[in-house]
Amino acid sequence: MASTAAGKQRIPKVAKVKNKAPAEVQITAEQLLREAKERELELLPPPPKQKITDEEELNDYKLKKRKGFEDNIRKNRTVISNWIKYAQWEESLKEIQRARSIYERALDVDHRNITLWLKYAEMEMKSRQVNHARNIWDRAITILPRVNQFWYKYTYMEEMLGNVAGCRQVFERWMEWEPDEQAWHSYINFELRYKEVDKARSIYERFVMVHPEVKNWIKYGRFEEKHGYIAHSRKVYERAVEFFGEDHVDENLFVAFARFEETQKEFERVRVIYKYALDRIPKHQAQELFKNYTMFEKKFGDRRGIEDVIVSKRRFQYEEEVKANPHNYDAWFDYLRLVENDADPDTVREVYERAIANIPPIQEKRHWKRYIYLWINYALYEELEVKDPERTRQVYQACLDLIPHKKFTFAKIWLLCAQFEIRQKNLQGARKIMGTAIGKCPKNKLLKGYIELELQLREFDRCRKLYEKYLEFSPENCTTWIKFAELETILGDMDRARGIFELAIGQPRLDMPEVLWKSYIDFEIEQEEYGNTRNLYKRLLQRTQHVKVWISYAKFELSIDGPDRLQKCRQIFEESNKSLRSCEEKEERLMLLESWRDFEKEFGTDQTIERVRKLLPEKVKKRRKLTAEDGSDAGWEEYYDYIFPEDAANQPNLKLLAMAKMWKRQQMVDEEAPEKEKAPAADETSPSSDEPAAPENLPENNSDRNAATETEQAETYDDRDDNDSSSSSESDSEDDDDDDGEKKAKEKKSGDED
Repeated sequence: MASTAAGKQRIPKVAKVKNKAPAEVQITAEQLLREAKERELELLPPPPKQKITDEEELNDYKLKKRKGFEDNIRKNRTVISNWIKYAQWEESLKEIQRARSIYERALDVDHRNITLWLKYAEMEMKSRQVNHARNIWDRAITILPRVNQFWYKYTYMEEMLGNVAGCRQVFERWMEWEPDEQAWHSYINFELRYKEVDKARSIYERFVMVHPEVKNWIKYGRFEEKHGYIAHSRKVYERAVEFFGEDHVDENLFVAFARFEETQKEFERVRVIYKYALDRIPKHQAQELFKNYTMFEKKFGDRRGIEDVIVSKRRFQYEEEVKANPHNYDAWFDYLRLVENDADPDTVREVYERAIANIPPIQEKRHWKRYIYLWINYALYEELEVKDPERTRQVYQACLDLIPHKKFTFAKIWLLCAQFEIRQKNLQGARKIMGTAIGKCPKNKLLKGYIELELQLREFDRCRKLYEKYLEFSPENCTTWIKFAELETILGDMDRARGIFELAIGQPRLDMPEVLWKSYIDFEIEQEEYGNTRNLYKRLLQRTQHVKVWISYAKFELSIDGPDRLQKCRQIFEESNKSLRSCEEKEERLMLLESWRDFEKEFGTDQTIERVRKLLPEKVKKRRKLTAEDGSDAGWEEYYDYIFPEDAANQPNLKLLAMAKMWKRQQMVDEEAPEKEKAPAADETSPSSDEPAAPENLPENNSDRNAATETEQAETYDDRDDNDSSSSSESDSEDDDDDDGEKKAKEKKSGDED
């Protein structure tokens, strides 16, 4: 036990931290390090200085150090830093030959190490071994020609030694490898330091060919300008524009060219350069160009010049739009409108030709509607602006040849072409064009336009023939029949006009027969042929019983002066009322009676007015059930119906409807009466308290009751009754009563059937 207890290791007691809150003053690691530095707590003593007193000790020291370096090299030959330290130590001892030997041994290990070559050459230069240094640089640039640092050091050494020819030779060797731009600039600056401008120019010539970039051409141009060679500078810019062409053009080149010309006060040249550039550079790449052009015009141009800038910018935008989508005809229209205002005819023609070359890919008329207006505007421009009729004729002919007339045509083109020939006093050519149009693709608009053309020329016989062809092509067109009859009326041939109308109303199919009959009737009224007019009305009423025909007939009789005109008019109203009794459209019958009422108010007596008033219907609001498309119940809707007194006399159920409404109104009045007055009334009228007393006029048999409940289910309400209702609560109670009555009616009906 004792041994085990002695063998146990005592565990020290851990101090318990009573206050775990953060200290008020926090100490950072940075502060600890700063204090340690200030107190110099960890300073190591300097190594002891070794003093060499004689040559033997020196040799021992050198031997010891060399042995250490050689051991390090043997351990790892590829660590170049060991070789460099070894060589630099030998260099510090002025042992140049030994250092040179170390560098050579190191180059055998890694000849591609740039630092090794640089240290080697710097050692030779420090020790003023120029030929050795040249030898090292030659070897370096031969082995590693793409390391620019060797070339820079080599040329700098030769220039510092004053060997200008040797430096130039090194630069030439360097340029054969086509280095980056900075190397060329170093060569150029070297020549300029010695005032060799021609040699610098020749270097620039080679430079812009090796690095053909816009900025290098601009530097070349500025170089010539800086040294006063203005003609050479302009030639450089022109060569640059020609060199890059239209495919690789850049706005910076033109901006620099324009600024150069601006400094030379060649403002017209500047303007030409900007316009040339704007015509060839895409819009999204020419923002700086537009900005500089606008600033130039504001400084040196006039109002016209500024407007030209704006026009050029807009033209540039349109070019981009039509390039992106050649079939965007709206963009072509805007572009053409712009160039027509400012450009010469050849430019406008060129744009028109480019526009009409974009034929719609699909032969459907809706795709051609916008496109065809390009041809129309082209022809009108040639005729009105350029005043070239022969070219206008060619444009129209080319357009007509292009349209696929077998599928669709455009009457507007044919008519414009014919009108153009008439303006050129070529009447025969215009008729030939219209004849070709009608033969290839007869259309209502073409025939109508041809007729109007001949009417303006007062060729009435031709108009008759054209109308005959028109009616053969489209016999159902009422407008054509009416126009044909109007032509004959103007010419004074009434019998011919009447015959045309007769042929027209005899057609089996017409698009607007009501307009045709009205025109025929108006024609007879204008000729004061009232008998014919009455016959026409009677013939028309045999075909249709429309209320407007009856009203028109009555107004016609009223408009004729005569002693019996009122009687005839009243008789027509009577006949129409009898005729429209069987009509399902009650609104038409109401319209007739209202027209009759207005007539009687103006021309009739009190008796006739009262008689018509009794014929007017009663407006009733009803409710009907709606059914959805899938057959389900969709609720109820309210609608208005008209009940004519003449129809009510023939339907006894309508009387029951009125009586039921009176009974329901009486029930509502009784419910609103005080209970004291209501109790004795109930005792007097009915021995049973469960059912209310029925009115005296209410029929007691089951059939009458069923009829009454059916009318209640229809939910009829008179407008006047609606006005008498006092509140919405009463109407709600009415609906509840209606539902109860509907259920009772169904139960009674099923009992009767049993």
